[in-house]
Amino acid sequence: MKKTAALLFISIFVFAACTGKKKDTPKNNDVFYTCSMDPQIMESEPGKCPICHMDLTSVKKNTDSNTDEIQLSEQQIQLGNIQTDTIRTGIMDDQMILNATLNVDETKTNTVSARLSGRIDKLYYTNMGDYVTKGVKLFDLYSEELNNAKQAYLLALQKQKTLENTPIDFSQLIQSSKNKLLLWGMTEIQISELTSEKLTSPLTAFYSTATGFITRLDVKEGDYITEGASVVRLSDLSTLWAEAQVYASQLSLIDRNAEAIVQIPDIPGKTIRGKIDFKNPELSPDSRINLVRIIIPNSYNQLKPGMPAYVKLKNSSPKTLSLPNDAVIQGGNSVSVWIKTSKNSFKNRMVQIGLESDDRIEIKSGLYIGDVVVVSGAYLINSEYIFKKGVNPMEGMDMNNMKM
Repeated sequence: MKKTAALLFISIFVFAACTGKKKDTPKNNDVFYTCSMDPQIMESEPGKCPICHMDLTSVKKNTDSNTDEIQLSEQQIQLGNIQTDTIRTGIMDDQMILNATLNVDETKTNTVSARLSGRIDKLYYTNMGDYVTKGVKLFDLYSEELNNAKQAYLLALQKQKTLENTPIDFSQLIQSSKNKLLLWGMTEIQISELTSEKLTSPLTAFYSTATGFITRLDVKEGDYITEGASVVRLSDLSTLWAEAQVYASQLSLIDRNAEAIVQIPDIPGKTIRGKIDFKNPELSPDSRINLVRIIIPNSYNQLKPGMPAYVKLKNSSPKTLSLPNDAVIQGGNSVSVWIKTSKNSFKNRMVQIGLESDDRIEIKSGLYIGDVVVVSGAYLINSEYIFKKGVNPMEGMDMNNMKM
């Protein structure tokens, strides 16, 4: 009797335990847990967000058949700054905007170099940006070699005068000495003064051989320079180069004969038209970036080398459709945009993208004339969709299977 009672007690205990265990682990497939701050987090069980560590919130899964569409309130559209644009002609932007820098036109640059070695005793222009005209005194040089040549020239003149009746032809010797002085940078006027005064100075003045603004000063007073060394670089700034960097993938879109429009952000409203003068045939292997150069006029020297600029170029393909980067949702193997289907209602659509240019992406297929595309706030709509529906609208999409 006691044995039967014990077996009955054990059976009741096991039954109660099993019944309690079932109650502790209920499964509800209609609920998932997400974070209000990071809606991309979706868990099947409650817990904390792995990103911000807030408690996850339970959300009931949406079982509507129309899972790729979402309805927003007026307040959500206003707070999310949801903006749209309508595709009317198949072209939303046929221009390419490039960042550029204004640089000196090297074809209008001259370098004044030393004709012989010596010490720079005095510089008459010492500031970058000084305007120098051709023929003005640029620097004084002390040179033992040049002083000896001047003494040899005066000695030849003196011997010609004192030894007039000798058979020696001093005129050839004098001309040879004079040619050396001319070769080393002395002018005809300086040699005439030397001939008339018959006195040599330890310093020799040298004059500018070109006109322009000083864009590089390579010496200072007291420096010793060698033959051929650069003293100063003079640039004619009546034209400048706007040099823009272009990705290799963008080169096919650039029309060499197209007009370029250059805008200067430092001078509001300043717009300059120019022509593409040069496309670098060599591509940088590290950055995959090429160089495009546009020549622009610089009226009244208002523009300065080093200024930033924007260059607008017409695309060679007039049928290119592009959207802002913020309008395109990229993830995994799929790319999509949000289309406005009716008032406050939006639907996700897969697209195929092409080249990227600054803040825009080329859309090769997936959009049509009349489509109203969300160009601002697309990621907010995507997050709201995930939060409400419990699923990413891009799941299951595959760009490789998209029909062209």
